[in-house]
This record gives sequence, structure tokens and C-alpha cells, in this order.
Amino acid sequence: MLNQNSLEIAKTAHLPATGRPDVQDAWFAMRLSLIVGVAMLAGKVTAWIMTGSTAILADAAESVVHVIAVAFAAFSLRLSQKPAAPRFLYGYERIAFLSAGFEGAMIVLAAIYILITAIQKWLAGLQLENLGAGTMLLLAAGCLNAALGWYLTQTGRRLNSLILEADGKHVLTDSWTSFGVVLGLVLVIGTHWKPFDPIIALLVAVNILWSGGKLVWRAAVGLLDYSDPAIGHQIRERLDSICTELGIKYHGVRFRATGYRQLVEVHLLFPKATELGDAHALATRVEERLAAELTTPTEVITHMEAEEDHESVHAHEHYTGLPL
Repeated sequence: MLNQNSLEIAKTAHLPATGRPDVQDAWFAMRLSLIVGVAMLAGKVTAWIMTGSTAILADAAESVVHVIAVAFAAFSLRLSQKPAAPRFLYGYERIAFLSAGFEGAMIVLAAIYILITAIQKWLAGLQLENLGAGTMLLLAAGCLNAALGWYLTQTGRRLNSLILEADGKHVLTDSWTSFGVVLGLVLVIGTHWKPFDPIIALLVAVNILWSGGKLVWRAAVGLLDYSDPAIGHQIRERLDSICTELGIKYHGVRFRATGYRQLVEVHLLFPKATELGDAHALATRVEERLAAELTTPTEVITHMEAEEDHESVHAHEHYTGLPL
């Protein structure tokens, strides 16, 4: 049984992408991320060629990862916006978790590369030059990336898009990486002690390794339908209020996230004497109100049961519902 919000989602899913404001915003943000990512990569490679800095090379390596990850994220965004199909009845939204996991895995690989390269360069001997110009170029890149990352994360949260939010967090990580590298280069310029350069590169690698690991973990728990206790508490809190007001009971609550919205299932209990039409009307009210009162776009599916014998029915071996 689908609520009105779900019907609206289904209707808008069949509109052309150019006709949906949320899709337009998402695609603008993704295109902007790709364009800026390519520009940042070019700037960082230029700064590395100018200076020979291992820390700048580490920052550039992460930008390579970012460009590849954004390209995959763009594909995931397009796929996630396709309407449901006969073989994919719930749509393609869960590609968002795969996209986030891919981006996280690429970040981890970049961190490993940076660690190896920094140690090799340090052992081979450090050759640095034109640090002033390279540092200013990297600082400008970091500021631009910080602004882009903030925009992407805010847009992702507003549109409830895990793909855009993950991309924004990656960009923000990239900007902090650049600022860290700038700090290291300033220390080299001020103290003339060259090992600051590979040390900063190693610190950068550890930082982005942590960031990538978190993205991979978030993607993994999403694909495994992890039930966030905070979200479960919010759902049950609203159900308690709605069902008490309507004079009905419920149990068997289950929920999962798709990357854009959440799917909630709940069993509603009615006295046997309740007319089917009346029970259906109350169930529809529960669906509509619960979806409207939750902070995340939600599709609610209800299952109606007789209050007097539901326990004996659930004792059957084929019952798979979860208790409250």
C-alpha cells in the first residue's frame, strides 16, 4: 500500500530529467564538481612540476582519484534517477552506496600510493625549488576546493543525495589536504628543513586513508541494510503518536535506506469487527502522516492484521516479520 508521497515520487520519476528541479540541481552540482576537479588536477600537477614537492605530488594523486570517482558518481547519479523497471521494482537508488564505496576505495588506494611515494622520495634525497609560487598555486586550489566541497555537501543534504554528499566530503578532504601541504611548504620555506615535505605527505596520506575508510564503511552498512537506532527511534516515536491518536496498534516495524529515501514497513492491528474499508482508510492515514512527519523522504508500506489472532498467525513457520 503506497502513500500519496510515494505516488508523487512515482509520477515525477517519469518526467524528463530536464523538467525536474531536483535533477537539474544535482546535475549542475555534478558537472561543476567534474570541471573544478579537472582544473584542480591541472593546477596541482603544474605546482608539482615547478617544485618537485612530494607533498604536492600526494595532493595531486588524490585529485586524480577525485576526477575518476566523480566520473563514476555521475554515472551512478544518472542510473539512480531512472524509474523502477519490471526487473528492478524498487528502482536503482541503491547504486548510491556502490558509488560511495567506490570513491572510498579509490581514496584508500591513493593514500597507499602517497605513503609509498613519500618514503621512497625521502630515502632517495629531496630536491625542492620554486616553493613560493607552488605554494601560492596550491593555496588557491585549496580555497576553491573548500568552497566547492561545502556547496556539494549542502546540495547533497538538501536533495537527500548520498552520491553528491559523498563527493562533497571527498572534495572537502582534498581541500584540507591542500591546506596541510601548504603548511608543510611554508615550514620548509621558513626553516629550510626539507624533511617537512615528506612528513606532511605522510600525514596527508593517513588523513585521507581515514576518510576513505569511513566512506567504504558507510557504503557497506548501507548495502547490508543497517538499521540506524536513531532513525528507528524517530520512526517509532512518530508511530506511537499517530497510532495512539487514531486508536490503533502496530508492530513488526522494519526500515531501510536506499541512498535517497527510506522504506518503512509496519503491521497495523485492527479488531476483527472493523470494516475493511475503514481499516484501509486508517492505514492510509498512517502512511501519509508518517511519511510527512519524518525528515527524510519516505515510502511507507502497511500490512493490516486482526488484533485478536495475530500472535497465533505469526507463530507460523513462514512468518518473517520483526517484533517491535
